[in-house]
Amino acid sequence: MLRSPAVAGQFYPADKDALAAMVSELMPEIPPAKRQNVLAVISPHAGYIYSGGVAGQTFARVNIPEDVIILGPNHHGHGAPLALMNEGTWEMPMGPVSMNPALSELILKYAADIVVDNEAHRFEHSLEVQVPFLQARQANLKLAPIVVSRLSFEGCRATGQGLAQAIKELGRPVLMVASTDMSHYESRQSATIKDHLALDRITALDPQGLYEIVIGRGITMCGIMPTTIVLAAAQALGASKAELVRYSDSGETSGDLDQVVGYAGLLIS
Repeated sequence: MLRSPAVAGQFYPADKDALAAMVSELMPEIPPAKRQNVLAVISPHAGYIYSGGVAGQTFARVNIPEDVIILGPNHHGHGAPLALMNEGTWEMPMGPVSMNPALSELILKYAADIVVDNEAHRFEHSLEVQVPFLQARQANLKLAPIVVSRLSFEGCRATGQGLAQAIKELGRPVLMVASTDMSHYESRQSATIKDHLALDRITALDPQGLYEIVIGRGITMCGIMPTTIVLAAAQALGASKAELVRYSDSGETSGDLDQVVGYAGLLIS
């Protein structure tokens, strides 16, 4: 499959040079020696004018390996609940990105609920907007992208454990990226309170607590399933720390503090 960009020219510039310049501006220059090797990044997926600063500051802190798994929520409802694109190419303004058949084969081996389903990816923006930040730091990027619909906690945990087994067997560094925005269309005061309930569970490395508080308190965190899966996988890989890099909201750009969307960037190591 050759996948064309779904939101180039909307969420980020469609012109190669303009996009590269914007990503460079959004990513602080951190010397390679000071970048971290991490298991996972949690990053927002709104238009770059809103959430790009949070995403850029988060990815700037990280060494990006060649092998990356991106998990994001299914906003369109197309395809399987856990849909993997295992071969082909994503055409992106900054250059084509290949899929990762070797890693995908192991994911399919160990995560029984994940299936190959290209259609789920065709129009989905939540994974796509992460890619230019990854490309900026890794010229040989190979993706295993997974679109996620609603799952039970047990489904999330089992999938996370399967991803961990796949990463262990691959035998080389893999970065997981969970794509999520936080609360949607609430006042800044309300969103900040609710979002930090969720962020506290992430920084405690508590996937079940995160899942339960988001569902129980009605927190409109669109990537709760991908984030829970990644937390479970990181736990299985021996994670010991989760750090909040930055929390922000759309009001910083729009000036509207009555109807904000929250954005958070975190590192898990």
